[in-house]
Amino acid sequence: MVFRTFAASLALLVGLAVVGSLAGPQWHPVPVRDHIVPTRVDTTIESNDPVSLADAGQVGDHEVRSTVVPVDLGDTTVEGLLRRPVDEDGTLLEDRPGVVFVHGAGTGRAQEAFVRTARMLASAGIVTLVPDKRLDTYSTRERDYEAMAEDYLRSVDLLRTVEGVDPARVGAYGESEGTWIVPVMQVDDPTLAFTVLVSAPVVPPREQAAFAVDNYLRNTGVPGQVFRAIPRAVGMQLPGGGFDYADFDVRPWLEQQTAPILVVYGTADPSMPIEQGVRLILADTGVGTDAPVTVRYYAGADHGIRLRGEQSTDGAGSPLHPDFPRDLAAWIQGLPGTADAAPRVAGDSPEQLYLAAPVPRPQWWGNGDVVVAVVVAGTGLVVLALVAWGVAALAHRLLHRPAPHGGRFAPGVGPPLVVLGVVSVATVVGLALYLAAVARLAVDYERDALVVQGGWITVRVLGVVAAVAAAVLLRRVGDVRVHRRADRDVAVAHGAVAHVTLWAVVLGSALLLVTAAYWGVYQLGI
Repeated sequence: MVFRTFAASLALLVGLAVVGSLAGPQWHPVPVRDHIVPTRVDTTIESNDPVSLADAGQVGDHEVRSTVVPVDLGDTTVEGLLRRPVDEDGTLLEDRPGVVFVHGAGTGRAQEAFVRTARMLASAGIVTLVPDKRLDTYSTRERDYEAMAEDYLRSVDLLRTVEGVDPARVGAYGESEGTWIVPVMQVDDPTLAFTVLVSAPVVPPREQAAFAVDNYLRNTGVPGQVFRAIPRAVGMQLPGGGFDYADFDVRPWLEQQTAPILVVYGTADPSMPIEQGVRLILADTGVGTDAPVTVRYYAGADHGIRLRGEQSTDGAGSPLHPDFPRDLAAWIQGLPGTADAAPRVAGDSPEQLYLAAPVPRPQWWGNGDVVVAVVVAGTGLVVLALVAWGVAALAHRLLHRPAPHGGRFAPGVGPPLVVLGVVSVATVVGLALYLAAVARLAVDYERDALVVQGGWITVRVLGVVAAVAAAVLLRRVGDVRVHRRADRDVAVAHGAVAHVTLWAVVLGSALLLVTAAYWGVYQLGI
């Protein structure tokens, strides 16, 4: 009897492992073999025309005058924070280059975004404009980078009219998500004098997301089975629809760039393909336009080119890498002499472990709405059936009515049925909680073996218990059916409530266990 239960449990576990493996794509990122080697460690910007840098201001040379200005976007208006350098006597500097800042992902108020960078550039003699991020056309599900480029070009037009700004020397600075927008701006307005791409994904958002998740999970130390969830989560159509921008490809716009480009990465940024991005930009800008590209890597700098783990003197979080604003100010002020000055690539040696690549799409469960519906349906069937059965049984006890008419199972059937339903729900709930906990650790770039390893073991043990309960239930149902051949009064379930409960729990548990298998709970090996 024990052997039969063991064999049935093993068969179910293997079957679930096979179903989970076949139900969706695997994850096998390709390692980076050919690494970028900067020409030198020193990131100092040089110029082919020494005169162009002779009078370039340094960070801290000037006082900064800040002014809030309205930016007309046509159908709405946002505020912008204008920062201008002034002489000791308060006179505005004349014929200065200007920079419009383009926000990354999330919300962005002019008063709170790019504060250090914009102020440092202004203190070096560059006029900066940080507009509020337009949010009425921007949401988690819907983003139009081409339309956003049109909005930011309104800020460019405004900056060109500001007193003290040379309209022919106005460019755009984009960070993270903003680097998908800035190249579009340069194509829409070829007179844009230069572009700065800081922490640029370059690859489409879906590929960047999978790449970042992979890196974060590796740092967090999750078991190998968890990685299979990357293409299944990132590659599917997310619940509720939308997210069309996830496949936006900026490379056609990169191929049309004509203005000089400064590309900046921190070598401690795990979320961006810091080597692959540079190779793609260098390759794409060489198609038809040959826009000059300068690349700088900053040691120990994160996604915002901040020094992770250090505290700024003003107490406002990690400071910028000190060489970054210096080099940025020199590059902008020294144009065009700095646009193609050697070395093209300088700074710390980057180390990208794997390539960002197109994310495999799930075939069976590619629609997120279906995935959610299966979980909700399975949980609902189990919970409602067990609650209904429990209420019916309690009512019959209170009313002293015979149990067979209210819902009774054959001996040995009820306990494994209840365990199957309860533990199946617990497995999926535990899996969801585990993934949420791992996501929090990953975003914070932290490790916690108790959560990462202990949590995964707990989820898998629950999955095994559910499978064993299913095997026990199958064996006992089989035994009842054998006895029924000799005695017609023997039945697995007596009464409508019991029959409905049995089938609802079995069906709901099956849906939940297949879901758990899909996300790797029953995956064999590592």
